[in-house]
Amino acid sequence: MSHRVWQSVRRARIPHIRRLLAASTTFATVLFSAALLAQPAEAAVSNGGFESGSLSGWTSTGTTTTVNSGAHSGTYTARVGGTTPTNGDSSIAQTFTTATGENQLSFWYDITCPDTLTYDWATATLRDNTAGTTSTVLAKTCTNGQGWQQVATAVTEGHSYTLTLVSHDDNYAGDATYTLYDDVALTGTTPPPSLTQLSTDPFTNTTSQHATELEPDTFAYGSTVVASSQVGRFTDGGSSDIGWNTSTDGGATWQHGMLPGITVYQGGSWARVSDPAVAYDAKHGTWMVAGLVIDASVNGAGVTVSRSADGISWQNPVLAVGNDGQGYDKEWIVCDNTATSPFYGNCYVEVDVTSSGNRVIMSTSTDGGTTWAAPTSPSGNPAGLGGQPLVQPSGTVVVPYSTNGTSVRAFNSTNGGSSWSSTSLVANVTSHGVAGNLRDGEGLPSAEIDGAGKIYVAWQDCRFRSGCPSNDIVYSTSTNGTSWSAVTRVPIDATSSSVDHFIPGIGVDKSTSGSSARIGLYYYFYPQANCTATTCQLQVGYVSSANSGTSWSAPTTLAGPFPLSQIASTTQGSMVGDYISTSVVGGKAVATFAVGKAPTNGQAFDEALYTAGPQPIAGGPVRSHQSPTYTSPVPTGRAALVTAH
Repeated sequence: MSHRVWQSVRRARIPHIRRLLAASTTFATVLFSAALLAQPAEAAVSNGGFESGSLSGWTSTGTTTTVNSGAHSGTYTARVGGTTPTNGDSSIAQTFTTATGENQLSFWYDITCPDTLTYDWATATLRDNTAGTTSTVLAKTCTNGQGWQQVATAVTEGHSYTLTLVSHDDNYAGDATYTLYDDVALTGTTPPPSLTQLSTDPFTNTTSQHATELEPDTFAYGSTVVASSQVGRFTDGGSSDIGWNTSTDGGATWQHGMLPGITVYQGGSWARVSDPAVAYDAKHGTWMVAGLVIDASVNGAGVTVSRSADGISWQNPVLAVGNDGQGYDKEWIVCDNTATSPFYGNCYVEVDVTSSGNRVIMSTSTDGGTTWAAPTSPSGNPAGLGGQPLVQPSGTVVVPYSTNGTSVRAFNSTNGGSSWSSTSLVANVTSHGVAGNLRDGEGLPSAEIDGAGKIYVAWQDCRFRSGCPSNDIVYSTSTNGTSWSAVTRVPIDATSSSVDHFIPGIGVDKSTSGSSARIGLYYYFYPQANCTATTCQLQVGYVSSANSGTSWSAPTTLAGPFPLSQIASTTQGSMVGDYISTSVVGGKAVATFAVGKAPTNGQAFDEALYTAGPQPIAGGPVRSHQSPTYTSPVPTGRAALVTAH
């Protein structure tokens, strides 16, 4: 009988045995927990790093020990479960009391689980003895080879707690399961950085929603950062105008205003404008903001470019693409700022033609954005949207884009935009449908480049989570724009967590490169992926890496939570933006993002643009990984991505 057939028979024949074992294990656990609750509380976590070389301070059951290899930090770690099969739960537990200023409990775990979650797992519970409640701080998890992961949970000062760290094995030969636990600690969490509101919606037209600002982009050059956003969002597409926010001191202080001459609300002729994107042309000393102009029929009519010498005084826009009866969407802009490049000073606009099945086109300017060449398509006339062109030091332009939500592909030009190559696959996209009818830009890439021209492309994806219950932020890299690395997960939290991460904005320090490239990543998230339009709570997070993504910092929550009712409503869902972005200036990561607050003064909304200031790119010990991945299909009911401006 083959091993695979025997495995099936084995699973089918012994469920009654498993149930008996489970019942006896549960009974034993109840008795054990009762014994723990009778113990006097320790003043604080004792021997949380297990550096005594023993389990002193802990009460154990089953197979437990300390080992001097594979520790998260220091020399020793606790091993719960055995390297040979064991029967039922093994656990270590400790009772302690939190001191003044201690409001967070954290620990690290590393699971070796070659079986499946049906039979083997790690889990952890935290009982608040003072309040008489118990919470599961680590849901049952069975993974293998993912390395150290952290759990952090809030605790109340002065309360008595019992932490129980468990590893469960079904005693089957050949798939012993055990868990390493380390660095159990009580800490005082650092309060989130204070937020600075950058601007307000000044418009009062009754046809759009006020006060709303959303979908920001940023670009930095020198110590100047320019951000742009939609202001006064219409329900069915576009906004009253594009706002600009400019800092000349690396994101510490800001000025703001509205771009002139685009819409009828600011001296222009267009009904609306959308999709702002920022660039800087170093050769011509010109800041640029591209926008998708929208006519009275709510058709994306073309792309305009507004220009400024200082990011503060802006000229009326020039038309770069369109106004020709076709439909357009999701433009982006970039300039070649490498003085040694043969195409130094070229600027490039990408946009898709919605009236031609989202056909991707490119246009080039060589005179500081004053005039733009007739657009051309990449070889093969690919279709997609959300392209973000990047320029390598050699002058090669690489354009990652979304194939309408199903994959990320890229094309390039090596001759200054005279022609564009066929496309190459970056990766297919497997994503979880974000709850609450939030407009989340599913599948749209966020792309940046380091000082040597290595490209980083990030997006939201669920491939690392069995069953696709929520998204991680993932990325792929390339040095030539045609060959791409395996998809890597940013380890913001454990793959067993309930958190859903989306709308990433990745930034790379262009003064760094290679294995020391420094990365800042802002993103939105739900703490609970399984929520509804009335219960979802939106937050903004940040992580960083100081070693090209090999390892990452612990996440910092910058804004929120706020309900979806506090952000603009659109025909495709509540909206903070289809994208955000991150720029690195002075070695720190700067981003702007939309935050909803309870409206006052009779307003329908109070959704404004904020910044948490320049964030450090310190990195950390949490290692990224590329496996295991799952082939879960995109959940049913998720159509190909189509955005409404």
